[in-house]
Amino acid sequence: MEGTRYVKKPAPAHGGAVLEVSPLSGRAGIRVSGEISVTTRPSWEGALAELARRHADVSYVELSRVGFVDVAGVSALAVTAMNLPGGRVVLEYPPAQLTRVLALFWPALQGIEVAPR
Repeated sequence: MEGTRYVKKPAPAHGGAVLEVSPLSGRAGIRVSGEISVTTRPSWEGALAELARRHADVSYVELSRVGFVDVAGVSALAVTAMNLPGGRVVLEYPPAQLTRVLALFWPALQGIEVAPR
């Protein structure tokens, strides 16, 4: 996503949930901060659609500033990875619940790699 100017900063949704998405500099991918839940899901799904559209071989998703991801948010990520034509999505610093949900529902998913801390 190099050179991308994609920055999504929605106003706080009901309950105060906010999700901010910006491109990573120097490599393909996005940096995400905030909360991925029912109130921010449209922004999350839009960011994943853009990530998939620009995907070549490896896309990075940096999640160190994400405090919460609900099961539907993990599902959207898994479905995005499954629908990529090839390559993989590398998750950096995902919240613990994200990796647990992936392991529980998609234990053999090849399209997502969790980078070691």
